[in-house]
Formats: sequence, structure tokens, C-alpha cells
Amino acid sequence: MKLGLNTLLFTAGFDREHLSLLPKVKQWGFDGIEIARFAFDGFPAGEIGQAARDEGLEVTFCSALTGDTSLVSDDATTRQRALDFLKQGLDTAREIGSPVFLGPFCAPVGQLPGRRPNEAEWGWAVEGLAAAAEHAAAVGVRIANEPLNRFETYFLNTAGRAVELCEAVGSGSHGILFDTFHANIEERSLGAALRACGGHLAHVHACENDRGAPGSGHVPWAEVFAVLKEMDYQGWVVIESFGARIPEIAAAACIWRDLAESPEALAREGLRFLRNGLG
Repeated sequence: MKLGLNTLLFTAGFDREHLSLLPKVKQWGFDGIEIARFAFDGFPAGEIGQAARDEGLEVTFCSALTGDTSLVSDDATTRQRALDFLKQGLDTAREIGSPVFLGPFCAPVGQLPGRRPNEAEWGWAVEGLAAAAEHAAAVGVRIANEPLNRFETYFLNTAGRAVELCEAVGSGSHGILFDTFHANIEERSLGAALRACGGHLAHVHACENDRGAPGSGHVPWAEVFAVLKEMDYQGWVVIESFGARIPEIAAAACIWRDLAESPEALAREGLRFLRNGLG
């Protein structure tokens, strides 16, 4: 397993001005850095990917559907806009050198219509993700689609439902991002949920129950570590937390207190805990 750090701990949109973070992440002991972007036009992906590799870091790439970008809208133009966004994100992931493009890719984060998803929406999600997976296969990048907790989306909440979605899409280029923060809310057993992902598991986000450093709260980490080893998971385990002092991130994630002494402390303490637990 490889251990990485998501840049949302430091910025809402990584760019050239944040390149000085790369040697620090390497010095702290991470294997890679997970670059987060929510817009791709003008983003120097190739340059940033090379800068990371020059520091000895591998790269993964994440984003999300936001605003009026949705694969499950009843408006065909909106669905096409979401598919175009995913394709552009996949192209950017290829350019930056990431093997995965990850995030919540069905409905926009925060969409809560006050009802269950319906069959039409499920069909639109399958159709859109199948088209995105075809593009992913063409560019050599795997989609890692993330279930979120019920307070952030109504559409995809559990690993079991994510497996159903993967089976409906029917492409090895579309898999699951398992996030311990969301799973801690939605799953009755994190170990059983992870195990259920099976070969669809494409990426793991390690985050504490309060979004703090792994090991500082009550997520059942021993269970998570044991199942990842049992599955012989060889992919990325990435610390994903959010900068409490970054206004747009704090507002989006509803973080109104500091989660650690500093972002650096959160990263280093979380990495130490994951290294000890995963070996």
C-alpha cells in the first residue's frame, strides 16, 4: 500500500503557487500527493505532475461534481455538462500522471432533495458513468467513485450501493473510493463494507470520524487495516482532511474548529499512525 496526502488540507485549488508544499510532503514521509481541483481550464497539470515526481512523489488526482453539474439531473444538457466535466477531469488526471480520477461523481455535493433516488436517476447515472468509463479506459485512468454520507448527498451513500452501481456500469475502469469518514456514518461495519467492495475497490481515503488525523478519534482502524491486508489491497490510502482556515473549504465541510494543532501536525501524526497500522 502507498500512503498519500490530499492537498485540501492546505488549499481549495492546488496550482503553481503551492509547489513549495511538495518537498515538505516528501520530507514528512509520504509516498505521494493527491492534487485536488474543481476546475481544469488553464491548469498546468503536466508541469505540476513533473514537479511532484522531481521531488520523489507519485500523484493522484481528485475532484467532485458541484453546483449545477449532475449526471442524475432530469435535464439532458446538465447531464452532458457533467459528462464533459468528467472526461476533462480524466484527461487532466492522465496529464498529471495519476492512475485514478476520484471523487463523488453522480450528483453534486450537497444536493438534498428530501427524497430517495428514483429509477430514472439511477439509469442516468449508469448511462453517464458507462460513457465516462469508456473514456477512462481510452486514456488509461480508473474512475474511483465515492459514496458520501446522507448529509452530503441523497444519491450514493453506502459501499453496497456503490457495488451495485459498479456492476450496472459493467466496466473495470469504474470503481469505488472508500472513505472512512463517510463509512463511519453510513456503514454498520466498516470491515464488512470494505470487504464487500472486493475488486471494485479503487482507492481509500483515511479520515477520522471528525475529519481529523487518522487515529485521533473512534473510527475502528484495526478492523479497517485487517481487511485491507486480508484483501491484499495494493492501492493508495490517502489522508483526506480539510483546512479549517480555508473559508470555502470550511464552509463546504462545515468545519468550525481546528482539527489539530496545525495542518502539518495533522498530516504527520496521521501518517505515523497509518504506517504503524499498515506496516
